[in-house]
Amino acid sequence: MDIKKLQALVIDALEDVKAQDIRVYDTTHLTSLFDRLAIASGTSNRQTKALAASVRDKVKENGGHIVSIEGEDTGEWVLVDLGDMIVHIMQPAIRDYYRLEEIWGDKEVKFGAAKRTAKRTASEPMDGPAKKVGRHLAASQTTLDEDKPKRAPRKTASTSAPAAKKAAPRKTANKTASKSAGTTVKVATRKSPAKKSPAKKAG
Repeated sequence: MDIKKLQALVIDALEDVKAQDIRVYDTTHLTSLFDRLAIASGTSNRQTKALAASVRDKVKENGGHIVSIEGEDTGEWVLVDLGDMIVHIMQPAIRDYYRLEEIWGDKEVKFGAAKRTAKRTASEPMDGPAKKVGRHLAASQTTLDEDKPKRAPRKTASTSAPAAKKAAPRKTANKTASKSAGTTVKVATRKSPAKKSPAKKAG
């Protein structure tokens, strides 16, 4: 059985009988005998026995193998050996005395946090991108609406201004041409009397 599945079954079995202060530790870096170690507390001999029975039944129902169960006679400390996982079910006084967490507990498995992160990752892909897309769409629509009226007056101003500028040089050219023509005509009329005076003296 997969260690994660086995771990989940043990936690569910302990929670069904209301075990207190459930802790799970990864022990792969400390020993090759088992991969996980679980510690839970029961307030009485009856509860510790019931917790051990719940773990045994839950694992068996899902095809797991029970290697051995020790300590059911007294109920102060019950050990359930599942092969890849060891479960210690202890009364609070025994647990405080032996402090197994200090021996095996340098790498705790946060099964509660793992459930929360699984829920978050399932909800975030649905909600997060949708909100971002909506904001981008709204922003693009506002920018398009703002740009449309601004572009229209710019085009009208640009088209009318060159027309006025082009028309102005044409008028000035006509004026200069007329002025130049007038001056040439006046000069020609002024020179004509000078030519007539020598002709009169010769006669």
